[in-house]
Amino acid sequence: MKVLLDTNVILDVLLNRHPFSDDSAQLMAMVDRSEVQGFLCATTVTTIHYLLAKYLDSKRSIKQVRLLLSLFEIAPVNRVVLENALAGHSPDYEDAVIIEAAQHAGVEYIVTRNIKDFKKSLIPVYTPAGFIQALASLKQ
Repeated sequence: MKVLLDTNVILDVLLNRHPFSDDSAQLMAMVDRSEVQGFLCATTVTTIHYLLAKYLDSKRSIKQVRLLLSLFEIAPVNRVVLENALAGHSPDYEDAVIIEAAQHAGVEYIVTRNIKDFKKSLIPVYTPAGFIQALASLKQ
């Protein structure tokens, strides 16, 4: 099962943003245990490095990015992804790029805390808690 985690889900874990970090950390642990195949959009990686460098020193932010690259597959961003995101007329271009990158990578689910900006997604979108519940119900 291919699941793309949005930038905010990863930042919740790395910055320990309570109460969101618990469910997000559980999802990252599932990726680590290969229970799901985790994906990040290429833009997520650069955004995370940029934001972490503001909170951490450079060495620690690079260490976190390396950890993410070891855990997650990357949904590439190229001209087609960027142009399709523009054509989608989404109110948030960054989220439209994530949706397009996920589609091109064959992702089956997107997990974000910002569901409202993913309304135009053809891929099912869940919050971290909602995705964990959906997986639990599938296992029963």
